[in-house]
Amino acid sequence: MVDVATLLAFSFASLASLFMAWAIGAGSSGSTPFAPAVGANAISVMRAGFLVGICCLLGAIFQGANVSEAVGQDLIQNVTLSAEAATIGLTIAAILVAIGIFTGYPIATAFTVTGAVIGAGLAMNGDPAWWKYREIATLWLLTPFVGGAVAYVTARALREEPIPERQVVLILAGIVGALLANVEFAVLGSDGAGASIAVAAAGVVPGPTAGAVVAVTLALALGCAGVLRWDMRRGTSVAERHFLLALGALVAFSAGGSQVGLAVGPLVPLADDVGLTVTALLVGGGVGLLAGAWTGAPRMIKAISQDYSSLGPRRSIAALIPSFAIAQVAILYGIPVSFNQIVVSAIIGSGYAAMDSGGGVSVRKMGFTVLAWVLSLAGAIVVTYVGFLGFTWLFG
Repeated sequence: MVDVATLLAFSFASLASLFMAWAIGAGSSGSTPFAPAVGANAISVMRAGFLVGICCLLGAIFQGANVSEAVGQDLIQNVTLSAEAATIGLTIAAILVAIGIFTGYPIATAFTVTGAVIGAGLAMNGDPAWWKYREIATLWLLTPFVGGAVAYVTARALREEPIPERQVVLILAGIVGALLANVEFAVLGSDGAGASIAVAAAGVVPGPTAGAVVAVTLALALGCAGVLRWDMRRGTSVAERHFLLALGALVAFSAGGSQVGLAVGPLVPLADDVGLTVTALLVGGGVGLLAGAWTGAPRMIKAISQDYSSLGPRRSIAALIPSFAIAQVAILYGIPVSFNQIVVSAIIGSGYAAMDSGGGVSVRKMGFTVLAWVLSLAGAIVVTYVGFLGFTWLFG
């Protein structure tokens, strides 16, 4: 039987979590996945907001557990976040993200939530989880360089003459298919663990497991390339736009799997006290992402698609492929990561590949954005630390 005080405290924390989920859906998760497609005129802003909400909900349910558990349990040691700490941390982080939404600058959600959880944990006399911080910092630092470099190389390959554009696009479709074959889904695993399509299929195919995984990966890669080649009968440009929309859906799905943990992660240590499972938290967080995407994402979609770079279909494809790959790496290892950082970095890389032909990147805009990222992490730590100490002093 759950006592009234525990249930009331969890209710306040849940409201803060729902607010955070809405802010994420309206900001990074809701805006960045389809922003390149909108910039390439492959889909309207309103339709992009609608589709990204559905994809985020599905991603939250099927891929959200790893990051949620990491945010709730791995960012601070020797202390368990209380309902009060979770409420204060999530509220402060959501306010910072909302400020970014309404000012047009994409605040890195992962930075604010990570900082808020760390600040709250330190205020509760917890110890820093240095091993996790090193893991997180490595991915955060590598993301702009790796994502931007891959996007740049891909965009250049689509523009160069030695290999026809049609063939490059088919190769890229095959790469995406291979990545998709090795993405983990909760429903494919056993005993609560996730499994990829390749691993799940290999379990029912006779022969060595490693060989079966490779075979399934190649089959899905060839299948994706084959479908796109069939679509090219109506023209390469039409097929590219369809490919771009498919990539946007995959990135939005990945956004849900990654970003929902930022909203519901602080509730994970409290779930057992009220008889809820992690899956139930993921569903609630996914609904919050959906609501945010449908109500607040269009503004940020416009900001990212038009302010950061002049995008066409080819450069948009180049931006989304590394975004999908990096997001899935973060999900696999349970690392909170900002989709603003991932996609904006890739957009910059693809934009630089075309600067000699009219593509442009706003350096001033990027400078303010990077500054906002840094300040959001430091500010979240300090404000949450002071806020929780003030709450404890006032209410004991």
